[in-house]
Amino acid sequence: MADSEGFTITRTVNAPRERVWQAWTDPQLLKQWWGPKGVTIASCTLDLRPGGIFHYCMRTPGAGDMWGKFTYREVVPPERLVFIVSFSDEKGGVTRHPLNVNWPLKTLSTVTFTAHDGKTDVSINWVPHDPTPIERQTFDEGHASMQQGWGGTLDQLEAYLAA
Repeated sequence: MADSEGFTITRTVNAPRERVWQAWTDPQLLKQWWGPKGVTIASCTLDLRPGGIFHYCMRTPGAGDMWGKFTYREVVPPERLVFIVSFSDEKGGVTRHPLNVNWPLKTLSTVTFTAHDGKTDVSINWVPHDPTPIERQTFDEGHASMQQGWGGTLDQLEAYLAA
């Protein structure tokens, strides 16, 4: 679903909430599934606390490395993660999207984990954080690619949890 308030995607995964939470919060597990299909995590560090950072390097065959980071605002085990997302350099400095300079410099993500019948609903809400008008427009026009990117990432999560 997409609207001017942001982008939301929800997936029900066949795993208990505690296991899904662990997959999102343990750096060794994140390395096994994080990112769209075809991407590997070449490096990552995680400090899971408000103000802490998940800093990672996504490696895509033929396209090189792309760094990103989350700065956590809320960590509510095993219910919710809230974090600022940005592209970064290898040292963790915030950078522009390497393929689209009009992409918001920062976005706010809220991920909720809702348990039911041994499964977990994972819901991701993503909004621009303090965007310029062109950043807001670029974000709003990018919902199809967000669906593909986040959908692929959730596919990877499901495959990891099923293994």
